[in-house]
Amino acid sequence: MNTTPSTTTTPSTTTPPAGTTDPAEGSADAVTEEATAKDSLVKDPATDSPAKDPAPKDATGTPSDAADSGTAPDDLAGQPDDDDDALEPDPFDEARHGVGAGAAAVVSAALGVVALTGAWTGRVAAERETLIGQIQTSGGGSAAQQISEIYGDAWHTTALVNGVFAVLALLVGVFVLIRPAFGAPSERPQPTWVRAVALAGVALGVLGVLISAGMYFDLFVSLPTAGAPAGG
Repeated sequence: MNTTPSTTTTPSTTTPPAGTTDPAEGSADAVTEEATAKDSLVKDPATDSPAKDPAPKDATGTPSDAADSGTAPDDLAGQPDDDDDALEPDPFDEARHGVGAGAAAVVSAALGVVALTGAWTGRVAAERETLIGQIQTSGGGSAAQQISEIYGDAWHTTALVNGVFAVLALLVGVFVLIRPAFGAPSERPQPTWVRAVALAGVALGVLGVLISAGMYFDLFVSLPTAGAPAGG
C-alpha cells in the first residue's frame, strides 16, 4: 500500500520569451490608437467642420497665396497703360494735323489779294510793253496807233498778269476744299479755320478773274480816242 501523499500541479506562470508580444498589451495599444484617431476628428466649433492644417508655407515661412498677392501689384504697375495712351490724343499729332491744308488755304487767300491789288510782276510787264510801243511808234504813227501801242498793250498786260494770280488763287482754294473727298479717309475732320481761309481765297480768286477779264476786254473803261485835228 502506497502511503505517499498525492501532489497537485499548478499552472505555469513563467515569463514569455523575449521578442514575443503579450496579447493583453496588444489590445491596449489598439485602444490607444483608436482614441488618438477620434481626437484628430474633433470639429472646429466656429465652422462646425473638422479642423484642418493651415495653408502650406514656402521655404521662407510665408504662405504661397500671400506671396502671389504681394507680387501681383508690382507686375501690374510695371505694365504700360495702353488704354489710357490710346484715349489721350498725342499733342504732336494734333499740331501736325491740317498743317498742309492750312498752308495751302493761306496761299490761296494771299494770291487772291495779289490779284486784286496787283503785283510787281504786272507792273514790270506793263512797263516793258510801254517801252516796246514807244520804240515801234518812234518812226512815226497815228495818234490811235500810239495810244494802242503805248497805253493799251500795257493796260492789257497788267490785266492778264492779275488774272493769272486770280486763277491760281481759285484753283488752290478749290483743291483745299475738295481734298478730303479724295485719297485715304482721315480720322479727323478738316479744321474749320482751314475751310474758312480756303473759301476766302476762292472768293477773292473769282472776284479777281472777273475784274481782270473786264480790264482785258475793255468792259469797264475803254481806251481813249484821239480827237479830229482842228481845221486851219
